[in-house]
Amino acid sequence: MKNILLLTDFSKNSINALHFALKLFSGTNCNFIVLHVEVANSFLTDDLMTTGNKSIYDSLVKTPKNKLKNIVTDLEALSRYEAYNFEMLIDHDVFVDSINQVVASRAIDLIVMGTNGATGAKEVIFGSNTINVIRKVACPTLVIPENFEYRPAEEILLPLDLNNSINGNAFSNLLTFAKTHSKKLHILRIKPNNEVSTEELKDQQYLETYLIGFNYKYHVVNNASMHHVVNAYVQTHSIDLIALLVQRESLFERFFTGSSTTEISKKLRAPLLVFHV
Repeated sequence: MKNILLLTDFSKNSINALHFALKLFSGTNCNFIVLHVEVANSFLTDDLMTTGNKSIYDSLVKTPKNKLKNIVTDLEALSRYEAYNFEMLIDHDVFVDSINQVVASRAIDLIVMGTNGATGAKEVIFGSNTINVIRKVACPTLVIPENFEYRPAEEILLPLDLNNSINGNAFSNLLTFAKTHSKKLHILRIKPNNEVSTEELKDQQYLETYLIGFNYKYHVVNNASMHHVVNAYVQTHSIDLIALLVQRESLFERFFTGSSTTEISKKLRAPLLVFHV
């Protein structure tokens, strides 16, 4: 049984990501842990415990609990014919610390979340929480763009930088996902300045070994930036999901470097699945 961590801040965007997860894993046995993290406050343990203030209790504990309970009830109703189990968790902690604790204690296989938080700022592709999860939580993470309507992830795009290897656990995990959910994998080895890539020299051998019987395309692209190549490819091909193999933040950073956040947010057209090297 897969253990999937669903993150919600009660925003429309986060709820959409939860619904995406239900559809993606339809027909499989899943344990969904629905987590809401309240920002830790010093008065939570001071004022609340010493004064028993009801208004503080309602805002910090009771209200979020009721909201989360309603969300889980709705998810259960939407998936009543699936082999799903739901748990709800509320934590008062630093956001990333809380997620890392749940990932470790519950053996989480995948995190699912939305791109933006409750602010819904149109010019921001990723809220700070999303960025911090990708950077600081060593667990595969699926990020769903705002207002993205579910469709099967039949075609996956994997952009590779100079140093990304397709002979490792991250690529192996991506292949497991692709062979379960997809029909085709598009692999782009991108070299912004036509550099020599030692990993590129090994690609064909690995592809012939690991992708036997699986439909894929492989291209090497020279003299172009990561985000320009990805944006152009997504616009000209039927890409349902973009995968990244992230190593020390480098590829994640390069994926968005060189364009304003406004332009990037307009061009992100598919969910992002991140595997950590």
